[in-house]
Order: sequence, then C-alpha cells, then structure tokens
Amino acid sequence: MQTLTIIIADDHPLFRGALKQAVQNLGAKQNILEAGDFEAARRAARDNPEADLMLLDLAMPGVSGFSGLMSLRAEFSGLPIVIVSATDDGATIRRALELGASGFISKSSGLDDIRAGVNAVLEGDIWAPEAHLPVSEEDPGVNELIERLRTLTPQQSRVLAMLGEGLLNKQIAYELGVSEATIKAHVSAILLKLNVDSRTQAVIKLSKISMPMVA
Repeated sequence: MQTLTIIIADDHPLFRGALKQAVQNLGAKQNILEAGDFEAARRAARDNPEADLMLLDLAMPGVSGFSGLMSLRAEFSGLPIVIVSATDDGATIRRALELGASGFISKSSGLDDIRAGVNAVLEGDIWAPEAHLPVSEEDPGVNELIERLRTLTPQQSRVLAMLGEGLLNKQIAYELGVSEATIKAHVSAILLKLNVDSRTQAVIKLSKISMPMVA
C-alpha cells in the first residue's frame, strides 16, 4: 500500500492534533509530519519531496499573511497546499486560491468536512467551504496587485516573500545559494513588475494582501 505523506503546519498543538485525527482515517498508510512554525514547515517540505499534501495555517510564527503561501508555492511547485485558517471570509479564501492554494479549510469545520476537503485535494480537485464561497474582490487595486504578483517567476516570488520577512539582500542570497548581485537583479525585476520604486514600497504592496492574524 502506498504511503500518504501529509505535512501539518500549525503553531497550535491542539489543532495539529485535530487535523491529525481527521486525516488518520483516510484509509491509507500514512506518514504525518508536524511543524509548529513556518521554517519547520519549509524544512519538512524540503526533507520530504515525496509529500502528498501540506495543511498550512496562515497565522504562523515566522511569516506574515500570504507571503508564506507564496514562498512555499514558489519553492515547492508540485506540493498541493491547503490553507487552514480561522479567518474564513470570502475575500481571504479567494486570495488564497488565486495565490496558488489547492484548497481552503475553515478552522470552524468539523472533522468530516476537513476529511472531505483533504480527500478532494488529494484527488486533484480544488476545495473551498460551501458556506463561504469566494466572492468578488471589492478593491480593484488588490485585483491589479494579485495579477501583478502572478507575473513573478517562482524565484522572484521567493525573494519578495523574504523581503516581506525583513531579510536583507545578503541574507536572501545566502538562503537561496546565489550571489548578492543575482538578488539585486531579482529585486529590480520585482519592482518593475509591481510598478514601485523601492523595496519598501514592494513590501507595502505585499502587505495589502495580508489578512487579520487570527489564531
């Protein structure tokens, strides 16, 4: 029987336990990995390239809003990521899906609904709560920003997410294993694509698609 590898990334041990309980009854042999912060989630994905799914809380230590999703989506393009969050308004769900999430599960969901969402994504579908279907974006500026963000290459998305975390060019270069000159070139391209003049303005733009940090 094929082993199903699932990464559960949430800083609340009790909720990680609830998610683990939900996915333990999927009927397959399982390897369930837990991560309590964003860097641990990234390491788990790096160390387990065969992982089938990540359940990711948006409000985790070491990351701000959707920048974590963007960074992971860029670094692990083949890993389906399902956002699990207590902030489950239509706009948040819509932004998560537009930025590459394969599904969205509300933390208010019961175990059966969580299991149904995980099953749907594992079968290749996109999952969103029926009671909170994505709505149209009310702010046209955010619509434009999301479209611009989607023009970034995977590496540019990773660099932007790291800028949002406050890292300097030298630190980003070290993390990505490239030269500082390469990072400067990426930053220049990001500024051009986002139509801003400085990295500070780029980070401000990124913050506009953040969400209230609810546990």
